Amino acid sequence: MRTLPAREHLPVGAAGRPVLDVVIPVHNEEKDLEPCVLRLHDHLSRTFPYAFRITVADNASTDTTPRVARALAARLPDAVRSVRLEEKGRGRALRTVWSASEAPVLAYMDVDLSTDLNALLPLVAPLISGHSDLAIGSRLARSSRVVRGPKREFVSRAYNLILRGSLAARFSDAQCGFKAIRREVAERLLPMVEDTGWFFDTEMLVLAERAGLRIHEVPVDWVDDPDSTVRIVRTATDDLRGVLRVGRALATGSLPLDRLARPFGDDPRDRELTGVPGGLARQLVGFCVVGALSTLFYLALYSLFRLGAGPQLANAAALLVSAVANTAANRRLTFGVRGRERAARHQAQGLVVFGIGLALTSGSLAALGAASGEPSHSTELAVLIVANLAATVVRFLLFRLWVFPAPERSPNRTTR
Repeated sequence: MRTLPAREHLPVGAAGRPVLDVVIPVHNEEKDLEPCVLRLHDHLSRTFPYAFRITVADNASTDTTPRVARALAARLPDAVRSVRLEEKGRGRALRTVWSASEAPVLAYMDVDLSTDLNALLPLVAPLISGHSDLAIGSRLARSSRVVRGPKREFVSRAYNLILRGSLAARFSDAQCGFKAIRREVAERLLPMVEDTGWFFDTEMLVLAERAGLRIHEVPVDWVDDPDSTVRIVRTATDDLRGVLRVGRALATGSLPLDRLARPFGDDPRDRELTGVPGGLARQLVGFCVVGALSTLFYLALYSLFRLGAGPQLANAAALLVSAVANTAANRRLTFGVRGRERAARHQAQGLVVFGIGLALTSGSLAALGAASGEPSHSTELAVLIVANLAATVVRFLLFRLWVFPAPERSPNRTTR
C-alpha cells in the first residue's frame, strides 16, 4: 500500500521558488481583483518569511477580469501569475492550479478578503513545520470574531450541523474561503474529490478526515461581504446533493481511503476516526437529518403513487420504499454500522418499525376520512406529516435500543 511520506519541516526553497502558492479564484471580479492582490502582496511581503506566489485563477469571466489579472502579473512578475479557465467552478479552479503548482504549500482565499490576513501565517505554519496535513480557517471557533447577517449565520451553522450529523464530520467550518494543504497530500487527495463547485471544500475535508489526515483549525476574524455574488439557496441545494453523494460513497466503501493512510505511528485520535461516534446527541442529529430527507422522499413517492392508487395503498407503498432506504441510511450514517453482517436482520427489524409507522399513519388517514369524508390532497399531506413526526420519536427509540443497540463494553481490565 502506498502511503504519504512522513511529515517533515519544509526546507527553505531555492531562490525564486515559492514555498507558498496562494490561489484566488475569481469570476467577473474586475472591481475587487486589483486591490485584493495588491493588499495580499503587501501583507505577504511584510510578514511571510519564505518566497511566495499569488495565482489568480479566472473562472471564465466575461468582463475585464482577465485583463486586470494579466496586468497584475506583468506588474509583479516575480510574485503574481494569471491562469485562465474556460469553465466556471471554484473547485475546478483549485484542482487545476494546485495540481500544476510546484510549491510545497498550497492555499486559497476569496477575492473579497473577508478573512483578516493576519490569520494567514498561523494557517500555513503547521503545514510548513510538518505538524498538519491541511489547515482551515474557522468562523465558528469560540475565539473567532465574525460580522455577518443572521441569514448567513443560520445557513452556515445549519450546514455544519448537517455535516456533523450525516457524515460525522468533526471540523467546525467547511465553507470558510481560507484553506491550505501540503502539496504531497493534495496529489493523492484531489483525484478522489469529484465536485468542481462550492462543495469541493467540504468533500476534500470529509475524505481527509476519514482517512486520518490531520486538519488544523485557525480561528479567524471575518467580515461579511454585502456585495457577495454567492447564491445561498442554490449553493445550499448543491451542497446537500454533495452530502448525499459522499455519504453514499462512504457507506458502500467505494472510496479508496487507504491510499491516504497515515504512516505516522499509532495515534489514538486516528483510531477514533475508524468508527462513527455513538453519543446520543450525535445520533439524534444524524437521525433527524436522515429522517428529514426520508420524509421528503416519502412525500414525493406518496404523491406519485397517489396518481394511480387510493390513499391507503399509496401510503403503504411509499412508506415501505422509504423505510428500506431510511433503515440503510441510519444503519451507516447515524449508528455507524459498517459491512454486510446482520444487514438482513437490521432490515427485517426496520420493517417491524415500519409496521408501527404504518399503523400510526394509516390510522391517521382512516380517522381523517371518517371525520371529513373526502379530504383534499393537501389536507392528507398535512395529516401525514404530523403522524410521521409522532412515528419518528418511536422510530428513533426503537432504532437506538433494539435495532442498533450500542455494543456492550467489556469489563475493565486490571492494569499492571
